[in-house]
Amino acid sequence: MGALPDARDYGDEDTNTLAHVARRAGGLRLPVLGSLGLGSIIPLQGVAPARAPAIFGRLHRLGPGKDSVTGHWEMMGVVAERALPTYPGGFPAALLGELVAAMGHEVICNRADDGLSAIAEFGAEHLRTGALILYTSQDSVLQLAAHVDRVPAQELYRACAAARRVMSGPNAVGRVIARPFTGVPGDFRRTAGRRDLALEPPGPSYLLELQRAGVSVQAVGKISELFAGVGISGSHPAATNSEALDAVASLAGEQQAGLVFANLIDTDQLYGHRKDAHGFARALAEIDAALGSLLARLGGDDLVIVTADHGVDPDHPGSDHTREYAPLLAVSGEMLGAGQRALGAAGQAAAGGRRAGAAAGGHRHDGPLADVGASVLAWLTGGRATELPGEPFIS
Repeated sequence: MGALPDARDYGDEDTNTLAHVARRAGGLRLPVLGSLGLGSIIPLQGVAPARAPAIFGRLHRLGPGKDSVTGHWEMMGVVAERALPTYPGGFPAALLGELVAAMGHEVICNRADDGLSAIAEFGAEHLRTGALILYTSQDSVLQLAAHVDRVPAQELYRACAAARRVMSGPNAVGRVIARPFTGVPGDFRRTAGRRDLALEPPGPSYLLELQRAGVSVQAVGKISELFAGVGISGSHPAATNSEALDAVASLAGEQQAGLVFANLIDTDQLYGHRKDAHGFARALAEIDAALGSLLARLGGDDLVIVTADHGVDPDHPGSDHTREYAPLLAVSGEMLGAGQRALGAAGQAAAGGRRAGAAAGGHRHDGPLADVGASVLAWLTGGRATELPGEPFIS
């Protein structure tokens, strides 16, 4: 929701993902998010300021970068001291040699590229030769793609694990990503078998603090992979937003206490990188409806937080992430008025977007991403971790 003060250093000045998506889509229709205060954070076409917002504001990074790994780390109080390495010109020859020797596979492509474009261009050659399609981006990633009929997914995962061991020390990229695909030339399609091998967080986190306090941490989507499993009690894979939202709803009903930490991937992977503002807007509307259903079931001691790890502005040149403020919306069952709790997503739509608003406790909060982790710890344990960055925005 707007470029960070140092965004110019990344070539990301004047970015504003949600505002530009809203303009391109002819306005957003998000009655639930709007009622919590999404349109109160910044002007947003189609989303009016809330009459009685919940907790709302913008969060910023303390460390460098604009990738998913460090964005999620910062939410949980882990701030990287230096930017993770990137290879916009491709991986150097000496490093390529180490990778090939460790993986036991030759590679092709080796450039910064959009994944679908790389597969479309090099997929036929891969089928002929068996060489893995290796590519990167402006982010700190090494991606390997292979057709499941030429290199089975399990072999691709083994090769990625070998690559992860090579990409250490000064070459320790944030993630090594396996990208299996299927189909025929001219109609290649990535499968749901993506696998991310991330670095372990370089320091303590709010997730570890929760575990020390005996609090369950259930990870949905790629959360467990982004933290390399550190601080995670249980993992629930989800290849799409709908799968992740279903898992959140299920866990919220099953768990007596604890944290459900979910990543919704489609706005980034399917629409942000593809510059598809209309698809992005539709995905937001689906999230809005699911959130409405969740809020309708919220108990007084439940807390829901909505935020993001980075931007991906459709107006920005290229297809990579953008260094921006992340939105913050937070609401507890106690804060919600009975009218809004009963309204839910279906009721919001039937009421023509009526906004019931939060009953009490709403306020603006701007701060670092680490305030999310600090607030979760305070909410679930009543405690503080003074050695970690971040201040609670709710008690």
